[in-house]
Amino acid sequence: MLEIAKKYVVDENNNRLAVEIDIETFGKIEDILEDYGLYHLMIDDKDTESLSLEQAKRYYRSASW
Repeated sequence: MLEIAKKYVVDENNNRLAVEIDIETFGKIEDILEDYGLYHLMIDDKDTESLSLEQAKRYYRSASW
């Protein structure tokens, strides 16, 4: 499990308002969340018909971005 070093931002009554983490840890959390989301998109979409490589290339060549 990812160890997260955190600092709390508190108000004058010592109530926690926010958490501060270093940018490297934030990047790792982003990567984990993206991987998790991608995994679930792939699992949820497994019943959808897939394109062959050639079909996908034709589709992306014809797409108007």
